[in-house]
Amino acid sequence: MIPSRTQRGFTMALALAVAVVMGLMLMKVAPDIRAEVQRENESELIFRGEAIAGALKVYSTKMGRYPMNLEEVMKLRPRILRQAYKDPMTTSGEWEFITQVQAGASGNKEGLPIVGVRSRSTLNSIHIYQNKTLVRDWQFTGEQNLLGVTDEASRLRGLPKAGNAAIKTDLPVQQ
Repeated sequence: MIPSRTQRGFTMALALAVAVVMGLMLMKVAPDIRAEVQRENESELIFRGEAIAGALKVYSTKMGRYPMNLEEVMKLRPRILRQAYKDPMTTSGEWEFITQVQAGASGNKEGLPIVGVRSRSTLNSIHIYQNKTLVRDWQFTGEQNLLGVTDEASRLRGLPKAGNAAIKTDLPVQQ
């Protein structure tokens, strides 16, 4: 038996309605998925940044100076960094280097010893890291305090130690 024209039209309208409902449901879930992806990328950024910072600190201890680039760190044997990590928050994966010496007027940092890295991303963060909520402000350095404040002095002033991450919540912090 061949379906009549009205039955075929009803089936097509039903299929269209199902597609519209599924599209609306996906639009509702998309922001949650983006937030989850960002949360995971931020966690990965913290892991990779701290791994690089630790490797830079070990490198400076072994070699008596900071490296000029991450390739120097990767050449050191035994390995102190598992791999040359890329920035997970940007599509290029390139880090912004924090140098031991201030860059000149041109802003060119080539040839300057690097003491740390930071992301080039300009996103607001989901995590709070080093009391900062902008991903670009998170610094991962081999020198824990570029200003020369020791961890003990930081503790006395109520500042967190470098590397402490937290997630934004509305809950009060218990001491």
